[in-house]
Amino acid sequence: MATEIRVPTLGESVTEATIAKWMKNEGDEVFADEPIVELETDKVSVEVPAPAGGVISSIAAKEGDTVEVDALLGAIEEGAAAAPKKAQPKKEAPSHEGEKVEVKVPASGESVTEADIGEWLKKEGDRVELDEPLVSLETDKAAMDVPSPAAGVLQEIRSKEGDTVEVGAVLAVIVTGDAPTKGNGAAAPASTQAADQSEDKAPAASSNEALSPAPRRVVAERGLDASAIEGTGKGGRVTKADALKAEVKPQQAKAPSAPKELGPREERVKMSRLRQTIARRLKEAQDTAAMLTTFNDVDMTAVMELRNQYKDLFDKKHGIKLGFMSFFVKACVHALKEVPDVNAEIDGNDIIYKNHYDIGVAVGSDKGLVVPVLRDADLKSMADIELEIADFGKRARSGELKLEEMQGGTFTISNGGVYGSLLSTPILNQPQSGILGMHRIEERPIARNGEVIIRPMMYLAMSYDHRIVDGKGAVTFLVRVKENLEDPQRLLLDL
Repeated sequence: MATEIRVPTLGESVTEATIAKWMKNEGDEVFADEPIVELETDKVSVEVPAPAGGVISSIAAKEGDTVEVDALLGAIEEGAAAAPKKAQPKKEAPSHEGEKVEVKVPASGESVTEADIGEWLKKEGDRVELDEPLVSLETDKAAMDVPSPAAGVLQEIRSKEGDTVEVGAVLAVIVTGDAPTKGNGAAAPASTQAADQSEDKAPAASSNEALSPAPRRVVAERGLDASAIEGTGKGGRVTKADALKAEVKPQQAKAPSAPKELGPREERVKMSRLRQTIARRLKEAQDTAAMLTTFNDVDMTAVMELRNQYKDLFDKKHGIKLGFMSFFVKACVHALKEVPDVNAEIDGNDIIYKNHYDIGVAVGSDKGLVVPVLRDADLKSMADIELEIADFGKRARSGELKLEEMQGGTFTISNGGVYGSLLSTPILNQPQSGILGMHRIEERPIARNGEVIIRPMMYLAMSYDHRIVDGKGAVTFLVRVKENLEDPQRLLLDL
């Protein structure tokens, strides 16, 4: 039976793609979910996995062709079951001793075209094993280790730490087998090779120096013992998430550091890729949108009373604490349905109105602000929202958020109140047309029915693109959010 290989849905407003590379040929055996072809669009680079295991019986579109979403790419003949995967030699991995293999910058996701070299984990002349991490790269989205494509000797390093390299650039050259190192006329003695191999098999967390940069920073900042951390990465390697989960014991506390000589009064540090992207996008938002901010305040009494009344039952049933964010997400979705301009975006001379409500939630991480997206927030329960936001926060701090989880939002909520902000003017997350800023809750005197009373109040700020959202629409939106929070029953009754 033949299974068709088709172009998948590639994202909002993307209707076609270009075939960048076929990773398999006609007649090759493939496994279900194994990447077989790479597609590129103006927004995304994606690998298409095999929909079934078998043999590729036909390829309908060649490299360089432009194909539409759902177009036929080829077919897989099921039934010709492939041999176990480890019996399938990789075409890219040379099997002949002494052959040179290039280490290249891997594709790391949508719109990522370059990276900075963070740290080389090996030096020229070192023995390396297949899939052993060689170098740490930083992009504007994430940090990652590049594994060795073959076992052998690292003969040449072509880019040094701090260099900016493009996707596909050659980082280094490995000579397979026990080939002589650069500048050496003979292979390393067998005893030396055995020692190297025994060292390679040693636990990756035996010392701080063996760690890649991200977990090493966490270990240093928290005064941890690297050898006591159980690694869950490839080959038992300690990841940043492992380091963050490690418990800080009293005996691991940092000893007072020796006094250091005073350095210069200024220090120049290169911006991280993520920080560069944040800076560029914020400036683009200011340069492109006609940005304006409207303000209001909200009495949080009703939400706080409802939360206090049901927080224990909520936690017991759903396994998550009832926070404020689920109320704000629901209040915003309700208001977006009434004022659709705020949920729309401008594309050239057109306005795209969204009939779905994907709410971005700004989350702070050690590398900067990231905005994962709650998909179809209008269909999610309060518990679903709280659980998903908690998961986003945890994975943002450990650097495990996926690129696709931070794309395609229709509206954003930013909570500066967790840092103590009283009032701010949030910047749009383009191409969105609106963003709500939450702030800290503080007791303030307000007038009600001719009397002064003390209530827990929060300032709200809504920045919007005046090119598409009129002042009336922006004010109406913010008033509806205020009304929904001051009287949460409106949300249940859809008022």
